[in-house]
Amino acid sequence: MKRTKRAALFLLCAALAAAPVSATAPAEADVRSAKALFFDKRYPEARAIWEPLAAGRGPEADAAAYWVARCSEGAGEHERAFREYTSFLTRRPADSTLVEEARTARVSLAARLYRGGRANYLNPLREALGDRNRTVRYFAALQVAGLGGEAGALAVPVLREIVASERDPDLVDRARLHLLRLDPASLAGGGGGTAPPAPRAGRAEWVKVRVFERGQSQPKVSINVPFALADLLFKALPDDVRRELRAEGYDADSLWDKLRALPPTRILEVEGEGDRVQIWIE
Repeated sequence: MKRTKRAALFLLCAALAAAPVSATAPAEADVRSAKALFFDKRYPEARAIWEPLAAGRGPEADAAAYWVARCSEGAGEHERAFREYTSFLTRRPADSTLVEEARTARVSLAARLYRGGRANYLNPLREALGDRNRTVRYFAALQVAGLGGEAGALAVPVLREIVASERDPDLVDRARLHLLRLDPASLAGGGGGTAPPAPRAGRAEWVKVRVFERGQSQPKVSINVPFALADLLFKALPDDVRRELRAEGYDADSLWDKLRALPPTRILEVEGEGDRVQIWIE
């Protein structure tokens, strides 16, 4: 009887040893290997592991498709990464965190490609401004606003939304800085911004800045803001303008404190090797 039991146990162990290894074991090893390669910035090698895993179905395959796109993005293949993030999203993955990250990544890539001359990437940026996800919508607004001009103006409604409803002070300040360039009147009219004080006799109510490129009669930067919002204006000055001011002995970060008490007048005119800057209050 004992011999029979030992024989049965031996046969069971042999059967288990001969059974195929679970498909999850090599997949988990592949995932670890691919992530190690990714964080070592060996993106093509990592992608070569992720791609076969993404060919299946289910959460693991969806996650692999996401990492395929990240590898392409890390490798600087921006158009390919944009397509792969789009393909990942069409799978309707269940992981909401990966979905949000993929959507914001598409926005960042589209903005980069648009700046590089790919005008067709303005369409996905426009769509992202209407995204139901607030994080994606706000991120898109900041990216689009940075494009400037007519493209940047598309972000104004969402920037106003941020100023009116967002509690994060850093995010609100970033939105205000963009609005100062794109639509300063929206900050003066309520819309969540700080309204200017009532007019006071003999006191300035507006601060105006004009920045001209050498030899040009039309300004490349033209900003008019209510006096109460002028501290934000100086934070919004382009880096090259700030350098010009510093070269002439003016610190843009502290200049406003010195200007508050002055009566309406032309404040200063700075003409360096690059731009000519005019600042006055009235």
